[in-house]
Amino acid sequence: MSVQSFVAACSAACLLALSPLAQAAPAPAAAPAATTPAPSAAAAPLTPMQAMLATVPPPKLDARAWLVVDLTSGQILAEHNAHAQEAPASLTKLMTAYLTFKALKEGTIKLNQMVTESKEAWQTGGSRMFIDPRVPVSVNDLLLGMIVQSGNDAAMTLAQTVGGSVSAFVAMMNRQAQQWGLKGTHFMDPTGLPDPGHHTTAYDLSIIATHIIRDFPADYARYFKVKEFTYNHITQPNRVSLLFTDPSVDGMKTGYTSEAGYCMITSALRQFPNGPRRLLTVVMGTPTERARGEESQVLLNWAYQNFDDIVLASPGKPVLTAPVWKGVDNKVELGSSVPVVISVPRGMGKDLQTKVVRPDPLVAPLQTGQRVGQLDVSMSGKPLAVYPLEVIKAVPEAGRFGRAWDSLRLMIK
Repeated sequence: MSVQSFVAACSAACLLALSPLAQAAPAPAAAPAATTPAPSAAAAPLTPMQAMLATVPPPKLDARAWLVVDLTSGQILAEHNAHAQEAPASLTKLMTAYLTFKALKEGTIKLNQMVTESKEAWQTGGSRMFIDPRVPVSVNDLLLGMIVQSGNDAAMTLAQTVGGSVSAFVAMMNRQAQQWGLKGTHFMDPTGLPDPGHHTTAYDLSIIATHIIRDFPADYARYFKVKEFTYNHITQPNRVSLLFTDPSVDGMKTGYTSEAGYCMITSALRQFPNGPRRLLTVVMGTPTERARGEESQVLLNWAYQNFDDIVLASPGKPVLTAPVWKGVDNKVELGSSVPVVISVPRGMGKDLQTKVVRPDPLVAPLQTGQRVGQLDVSMSGKPLAVYPLEVIKAVPEAGRFGRAWDSLRLMIK
């Protein structure tokens, strides 16, 4: 699976690139590059990008499947069995959270809305936030109970509140998965309790997690970093152990069943001299609760220590200024509306080469955001990625005399 596919699944526009190349501060929501992850052993021959990333040996983790994504660049830095179907356990609740955030944004439910737990939700086994079915509970508390305490009762109650019924909500979960192209995912309930038809992959989970971070950044920041939550006089800690040991980790979610093993998704944001970098790790099927935290930490540290993020384009800053014909201005700035970043093994950023490919001549009118070429990125003559170039500032068409004069000049150019 290419990172270009990862980009499409995350609904992020593939954006522009900046030359000359320099390490600079990337934005957390930068558009992913058109590159590919290090594949599993049985995958197709390596692309140049895969071969470059594979020069860094990945760590050996005690997990059935794992993956690490640089969310600043959008590149999968390494993976193991990332497309193998696994039982997700409570990692399922990330999709439940996403659809709840979506309903809140659309106004179909409200944070302060009070709801009553149904008998079906009350009878759901597994981890709980201990809702009293006689006492209404707010959607806000249900989100905290599901995300922090991993309460199945909270997940079921949210599903019924958002979807009208659990079955209708599960249909919504599967429709959303299909819209994102999650081919390895099928949900049977909003909690992740064992079911033969309930499965996903490390890759698919990374897509769901990325959508939460990118589509609902305020909700992610509000709920996923909470270290403990008290409800009904019962305090429970967040099971994402790295929240307590790694200051750069600001969320995500854990899961466990005997079938799934111990699973954890983590996201971290670390500051570097050239700016912040956000990573996401997915670790599935570890043997113990301690192991899922340790392996997640190993994966985060490995990725941060062995790769650099190179900013190819900064928002609103020109990649180049090109001549324009038949316009009120004789020049146009080409660049990007958002950051564009590429991840490379540490120290290899200096070996990147860029080449601008654009139509010549450029003829007005040119509209802001109009695509007018591309930036090709390569290393040692081997192509790595392609980014579109767009007009930063519109160039309206000139008057009749100006157009006629430039037409004459073009004839003798």
